[in-house]
Amino acid sequence: MARKPPTVRLWRWRRNPLRRHSDVVEAWIVLATWTLAVLAGVLMGVVAAQAVESGFSARAARVHAVSAVLTDDAARTPTTTVGYDDGRVWAAARWTDADGSVHTGQAKVFPGAPAGTRVTVWTDRTDRVLSAPVTGAAATLQAAMTGALVAPPAAAAVWAAGWVVRTRLIRRRLAEWDAEWKQIGPQWGNLSGGRG
Repeated sequence: MARKPPTVRLWRWRRNPLRRHSDVVEAWIVLATWTLAVLAGVLMGVVAAQAVESGFSARAARVHAVSAVLTDDAARTPTTTVGYDDGRVWAAARWTDADGSVHTGQAKVFPGAPAGTRVTVWTDRTDRVLSAPVTGAAATLQAAMTGALVAPPAAAAVWAAGWVVRTRLIRRRLAEWDAEWKQIGPQWGNLSGGRG
């Protein structure tokens, strides 16, 4: 049974008479590519997460909660259950602004809520009803998930760039070997024993 030759790790970094300059360059390219891919993935993930968090914070600063009263009974069953619907229904609501002006709009409430029920609605400066801002653990989770989704493509882009550079280096090395063989090969003559 033939023995498998031992694996020589990090051979491009060790002194070796067969090691060429291109081997050392390739080793540095591989090391730099993996290092930059990890750093780019982490950096882009953190930047994306911070951008999402700052977007949530900016939106939370632009809206404010007001206490409203339902003017009609809410529907007893949701009309649609598509996508990320939470089972609540739209109902007409009325609220009084800080300056005393009365406003009306639609608010999301639980099915069957009777008229006169107090609800919280979120409005902007123009008293337009908006969805509640994402805060706390939900904001942190969404920011982290965004960062986790952005990191792998960023790392893959850096890895792909390194792969292109390494592929070009290998092609160049093969061309150099081919040129050297064309110079040295004829000097060896026909070593196979046949006539050339």
